[in-house]
Amino acid sequence: MHDEIDAYLQHLTVIRGLSEKTVEAYGSDLLFFRDFMTELGGSLDSVDEHTLFLYLVHLRRKGLKNTSLARNLSSLRGFFDHLVQERVLTGSPAALLDSPKLSRKLPDVLSRDEVTALLARPDTSDRLGFRDRTMLELLYACGLRVSELVAMTAQDFDPQTGLMRVLGKGSKERFVPLHDGAIGFLLDYLRRWRPLFGPKCDEAFLNRSGLGLSRQGVWKMIRRYALEAGIARTVSPHTLRHSFATHLLEGGADLRTVQILLGHSDIMATEIYTHVQSARMIALHRKFHPRA
Repeated sequence: MHDEIDAYLQHLTVIRGLSEKTVEAYGSDLLFFRDFMTELGGSLDSVDEHTLFLYLVHLRRKGLKNTSLARNLSSLRGFFDHLVQERVLTGSPAALLDSPKLSRKLPDVLSRDEVTALLARPDTSDRLGFRDRTMLELLYACGLRVSELVAMTAQDFDPQTGLMRVLGKGSKERFVPLHDGAIGFLLDYLRRWRPLFGPKCDEAFLNRSGLGLSRQGVWKMIRRYALEAGIARTVSPHTLRHSFATHLLEGGADLRTVQILLGHSDIMATEIYTHVQSARMIALHRKFHPRA
């Protein structure tokens, strides 16, 4: 089975263009299944629906939760579908297995007032504070992932069109518009403040040593400003991404547009924000309706 797994992981990397971390996750799941089959003394041809059911039971006994079981089953489905396409197998043994039911966790979203309070915290009179304010503006203006923010360069922004080029998961490129306020901060940062860091790399946002920021550094920065703004719950870069999407939908944007702006390949990933809206409507109805 080892050669088939290697070939599939190469297919995910070269043909489908998935990110290195995603391919590593698939590989870890499939190698774990290969070890299970080795213990059973079975081969690839002997895998059937019953074998996969036993494997899921095996994972459950090891303490894996439904999310991990669903991910493992998804990895196996993709692997066996690939083998069918390559005519190694005539049918997928995973085709009829149902994924474990997952409870959908609604994303944590800041209110508009909380976003305003958070953006106002950095002291924009020095280079670090202005850098931090610019990053916060971009995270909320574009719905960026933190990995996309720390990887961006000055060349990714086109001041003529107001568009930001974003390289997302799997090296997928998208263009996101910025509002005038975010454009003003970004241009001022790049022209006036960034040179003060003594840049030693191409990344737009730098640490005190002139090197690119880490994702952990951005997370800690946001957490600090959130506490200063009086936001007691945990706030991360992804909280601003969630808030970006939710506030767009509340303002009347359609789901397809939000999907494109977020860089989601599947609209199912974007539909979670409609559940946020529903939850808020229910809460408001219960709070204000006289018969609620």
